[in-house]
Amino acid sequence: MSTDRLIVFDTTMRDGEQSPGASMTRDEKLRIARLLEKMRVDVIEAGFPIASPGDFEAVRSVAEAIKDSTVCGLARASISDVDRAGEAIAPANSGRIHTFIATSPIHMEKKLRMAPDQVVEQAVAAVKRARRYTDDVEFSPEDAVRSETDFLVRILEAVIDAGARTINIPDTVGYAVPEQFGALIRELRERIPNADKAVFSVHCHNDLGMAVANSLAAVMNGARQVECTINGLGERAGNASLEEIVMAVRTRRDVFDCDTNLDTTQIVPCSRLVSNITGFPVQPNKAIVGANAFAHEAGIHQDGVLKSRETYEIMRAEDVGWSRNRLVLGKHSGRNAFKARLKELGYEFSHEEELNDAFSRFKDLADKKHEIFDEDLQALMTEANAQAGSDAVKLVALKVCSATGEVPTAHVTLALNGEEQSGQAEGDGPVDASFRAIESIVASGSQLQLYSVNAITSGTDSQGEVTTRLERDGRIVNGLGADTDIIIASAKSYVNALNKFYSDADRTHPQLGDV
Repeated sequence: MSTDRLIVFDTTMRDGEQSPGASMTRDEKLRIARLLEKMRVDVIEAGFPIASPGDFEAVRSVAEAIKDSTVCGLARASISDVDRAGEAIAPANSGRIHTFIATSPIHMEKKLRMAPDQVVEQAVAAVKRARRYTDDVEFSPEDAVRSETDFLVRILEAVIDAGARTINIPDTVGYAVPEQFGALIRELRERIPNADKAVFSVHCHNDLGMAVANSLAAVMNGARQVECTINGLGERAGNASLEEIVMAVRTRRDVFDCDTNLDTTQIVPCSRLVSNITGFPVQPNKAIVGANAFAHEAGIHQDGVLKSRETYEIMRAEDVGWSRNRLVLGKHSGRNAFKARLKELGYEFSHEEELNDAFSRFKDLADKKHEIFDEDLQALMTEANAQAGSDAVKLVALKVCSATGEVPTAHVTLALNGEEQSGQAEGDGPVDASFRAIESIVASGSQLQLYSVNAITSGTDSQGEVTTRLERDGRIVNGLGADTDIIIASAKSYVNALNKFYSDADRTHPQLGDV
């Protein structure tokens, strides 16, 4: 049986970034992009260049840095959007512009307030404009699943004639079911006269929990590009999960007559990196990348796996990047071994000062923990990068008193723009008291939306990784903090979130539109 190539289009840094609180800085996008390139992802959608100056610079930086993957910028079907995307991807070895316009009756009438003829005209004009910058142009009819099929055939034939070489069919609101969606892809490929001139793609949202199933149904009906995200990250209920699609296609070669070029051993490292940067933990029972994905507790399962792994495991954990190998470094370890291991994990230092700071943090951690795991190093580097350049608020000292039958109190000292100030507060618990003490100093006016704690590794000396989500005036940010002391990790996380309010305008990512 011949095997076609399935193109993997990752939109973690664009659609994934539209998750509330998941916006990324330029440097964070670069770190993710480099690991995606190492994974051999075909197309990296780096952002929405017209959304903000920060997003434009992020896309341009990724275009400059990435050599082996195609770098894509999203653009609405307007001249200004397309021009901005063209400028952003200009430095890329291989660049793509992805332009879109809504095609469902409800979107055309209620949102665009345009007649169908106008929509077709604008779509064609956008594709032709994009061809001035690159031959690699992708077009998406937004809300395709709720669009009229006859109109889809008409507009897609027109944009292919105009030069679009990838046609993406998005389930924008997660409304489709697999049988229906697969049939839609098949019908479009059969009815569009020039369908053979374009690669058909799909972009499925997970509102009903069927994004992966819909994507795979489309692949079985001729789609040869899937748009997906690491960990299924994305607005609302998220997007189709890259790791699930890739491993489903590779594991079930008896069903799918295609495969990807991905180095799947990079899946787990990339999952951890995205989770650390965005502050969105991976649920333990998440397929492929969850902590329990290859764990067995039932006695019958354990017995079977011990006798033959294939009895209960359809994939090898090592094939997706899980490994029992661990880095054991201590206070006497040298910086060369430390630097070398971080490079293997995807971290490189542009200045000696960055290495010195990271190595100092590592030494501090080695004083608290006997064994340092890769996960510890990733958390250490994520925290360091999160705090880089954020000088508005710094945690100087924290003292918490909590005892049975007594009201917990916290005394905190912060440095606000270099000037130390102290505050004290009571709370329902030590964490609540700490947050109240911090607020007694900064008076941010923000509301705590989420507080989450995860153990980074096993053992009683494990670091705790804390995620806090704050909201103020409609803006949502995630803060991250890690420490062997959960209370300190919580305070670090809260301070990290505050700094995002005060000091990183480049994270602002308005949702101008979506496919």
